[in-house]
Amino acid sequence: MIILGIESSCDETAAAIVERGRIIRSQVVASQISVHSPYGGVVPELASRKHVEAIIPVIDKAVRESGCSLDEIDAIGVTCGPGLVGSLLVGIAAAKAIAYALDKPLIPVNHLEGHLWAAFLGGDPPSGPSVCLVVSGGHTALYFVKPGEPPQLLGTTLDDAAGEAFDKVAKLLGLGYPGGVVIDRLSEQGNPQAVSFPRSFLGRDSFDFSFSGIKTAVVNFVKKFGSPLDSSKEILPYRVEDVVASFQEAIVDVLLEKTTMAAERKGVRHVAVVGGVAANRRLRERFTERAMEKGWDLRLPPLAFCTDNAVMIAAAAYEVWKREGFCRDLFSVDALSRWY
Repeated sequence: MIILGIESSCDETAAAIVERGRIIRSQVVASQISVHSPYGGVVPELASRKHVEAIIPVIDKAVRESGCSLDEIDAIGVTCGPGLVGSLLVGIAAAKAIAYALDKPLIPVNHLEGHLWAAFLGGDPPSGPSVCLVVSGGHTALYFVKPGEPPQLLGTTLDDAAGEAFDKVAKLLGLGYPGGVVIDRLSEQGNPQAVSFPRSFLGRDSFDFSFSGIKTAVVNFVKKFGSPLDSSKEILPYRVEDVVASFQEAIVDVLLEKTTMAAERKGVRHVAVVGGVAANRRLRERFTERAMEKGWDLRLPPLAFCTDNAVMIAAAAYEVWKREGFCRDLFSVDALSRWY
């Protein structure tokens, strides 16, 4: 079973050829970081235009590097949501065209389920149920996953995603984009206990997340003590490294405690953390420590598979095919800005 995976949900145009959901024959990613950096975040219209420019060259390169032809591909898996509708439509249109022209089956894939399967690319998936945390720029959610069944949503963010909060705080402090990478690096020189930022847990029984409060707390801190972007402030009464380290620690605290609560309530020992923020050094360190304490089988994706990519989409497509089969009606496939 050889699947061409196509991903275009946000600001990466990606294609990959994957065999049996595990063997990576090729993977290609065209990043748009340089396009969106001046704005401190993704501009949807620019993202869509760049996808249009990149989608065919990216697919062509993935096919060439795989050593197989399009005729040898058994199916096409494509991200259909959630994401930016304009971006999603570019990948979906390309996938439909290939499926129609070559009479190949099409497999619609949920982007978040793709992230879930990224955790298992380095080895076999767990034989029993697991709790999976998806944490990225656009999503923060907890899932309960049983083999052979669709993921069950336990909780999601009620406002900002964790990665979104990282980007907004980095922009506020003039640190550049993508903010998570810069904050992760600077926090190594900071004191995570220097500033007491709030942690929002939303009650003892809630698996949902909220990060707008901590973002506002950082805004108020900067208003009170001065901004690094204010040229009239020659000396600030704080170190930026301490602020970002304290902010990062508060985010990781919430993610860790919610995931721990979900694992305990569901009685599972298999835990996965996926998405762009799963590349964060402090998050990986804290979750690894907790796994040792709790006896978890912790799965963290290789760094290359934390951010958006098409390998995870092809891997998820293989699992969707085993569970649900192919989509028989190409024209029913559409972009979904929201999807569990």
